Amino acid sequence: MPWSWRYEDTDGNPVDGPAETFGSQADAESWIGQTWRDLASSGVVSVALVEDDRFEYRMSLAPASE
Repeated sequence: MPWSWRYEDTDGNPVDGPAETFGSQADAESWIGQTWRDLASSGVVSVALVEDDRFEYRMSLAPASE
């Protein structure tokens, strides 16, 4: 089952992003760990991890406030 990220704006609406698919959840999470800054700078506010059409979790790309 392929894993992928769904990219969202501030209202949770879909936005364009790389059409990457991964063979495992770990691969998908490793990739997002390397690319989240680029995604955030292009307007992606949050991402949702999905396996096929099954939602796994959502995560904000906003930096943690200090």
